[in-house]
Amino acid sequence: MASTDKPAPEPEKAAPPPDAPPAPEPEKAVPPPGAPAPPPDYLVVADVVLRVLLFAAALTAVVVMVSAKQTVFVPLTSSSPFLLVPLKAKFRHSPAFVYFVAALSVAGLYSIITIAISFLALLKPSSSTKLLAHFVIFDVLILGIVAAATGAAAAVAYIGLKGNSHVGWTKVCNVYDKFCRHIAGSISVSLFASIVLVLLVILSAYSLSKKIPK
Repeated sequence: MASTDKPAPEPEKAAPPPDAPPAPEPEKAVPPPGAPAPPPDYLVVADVVLRVLLFAAALTAVVVMVSAKQTVFVPLTSSSPFLLVPLKAKFRHSPAFVYFVAALSVAGLYSIITIAISFLALLKPSSSTKLLAHFVIFDVLILGIVAAATGAAAAVAYIGLKGNSHVGWTKVCNVYDKFCRHIAGSISVSLFASIVLVLLVILSAYSLSKKIPK
């Protein structure tokens, strides 16, 4: 007698699931209204403050140096003390002082440009890393220019103050007292600008090192 059992049907193959749609990108968290703003980068704030000080120092040094001028009346000869001739002293009579004014003017213009760039870095922190790398290079360059100008002007001012008996250079600050006071004040402010530039180089290098992944 033939068996009436029917063979069991083969299990149906499961259809492959359709391609899942790509997961949506997570939305950036938007701070709720009234939430406090993220704290500013205090290193960038310090950079802006130092660059404002650099501009003020460079401008002051240039203005004081340019205004350094004095006219004195000296006897024409020792035998005629009443016959006086005017002698003028101006900053442009010395190449060192002219270079000083040019160098500090460049530093002042540079500080204006970098103040604007630092404000941009303060508003957009993502762009600060590339800016810091450029700041380190140009800050060192401007520091060298300002330091060289300060040293050259200070050397000429020292000769005017003390003279040099070995080569017969007489001192003149006992005659041009007002002129020498202007020169001394301008050089002192320029020295302060050099210190500010040193601090800017250190700050930029430190800020850049913090952004390097470890």
